[in-house]
Amino acid sequence: MPELPEVETTCRGIAPHIEGQIIQQVIVRQPQLRWRVPDSLGEILSGLTIQSVTRRAKYLLFTTRAGTLLVHLGMSGSLRIITTGQAPAKHDHIDFIVTSNLIMRYNDPRRFGAVLWTADAIGEHPLLNALGPEPLLADFTGELLYALSRNRKVPVKSFIMDSHVVVGVGNIYANEALFMAGILPTRSAGKVSLARYQKLVTCIRLILQEAIRQGGTTLRDFVNEAGNPGYFKQQLKVYGRKNLPCIQCQKTLTEIRIANRSTVFCSACQR
Repeated sequence: MPELPEVETTCRGIAPHIEGQIIQQVIVRQPQLRWRVPDSLGEILSGLTIQSVTRRAKYLLFTTRAGTLLVHLGMSGSLRIITTGQAPAKHDHIDFIVTSNLIMRYNDPRRFGAVLWTADAIGEHPLLNALGPEPLLADFTGELLYALSRNRKVPVKSFIMDSHVVVGVGNIYANEALFMAGILPTRSAGKVSLARYQKLVTCIRLILQEAIRQGGTTLRDFVNEAGNPGYFKQQLKVYGRKNLPCIQCQKTLTEIRIANRSTVFCSACQR
């Protein structure tokens, strides 16, 4: 599944090509995604200028004077910028054609993504209004995690993957950040100290920033806006390395399931 770094990579790659462009036409070949694509989307968007392309959690937001287009890549979705005249492939479900003779093409083999529209204030949208802070912004702090975690018995890994606590810390990056911070993923969130949460915040930021710098993590489906894979997988220290030696102490890494998600850790380096 594309996680925050992959979505941020897509956002940064697409924005220079379509910001300031006028949408000429929208072609919807397959409206049945996670939620049905609005029937009037082409009529709504035609003639509107894309003022900005931003990201909130894993949602791409395309702002116009009339409202906001929300795109979620789901399990296997991608957005690519191509030139007009390129024939659509099997899973190319939506084309957004803009005035520079470019197409922003939405591809989604599993159709778990979403393409939605709202004319209301974007912060009030029901998919966004209860989300926690962005992990790369200043309001995400160790003090916040410490305060929210008091008396919480859930594993700290599940806690930092809760989008009401902080957005965008998916399974891969939760594994990696907890290893970097030296925190056992099974430890109760309420039993992690303030100092360790402060370190964890720093580690989450470093892991996500490096993943963004390298273009995301390719495991199965993700490609960026140009169709190229991300390369952060080469840097993974624990995720996907069960039964291999820890890079720090050489002890064999352990894999368990937490909330039905693969969790890999070093029982010597993490406590």
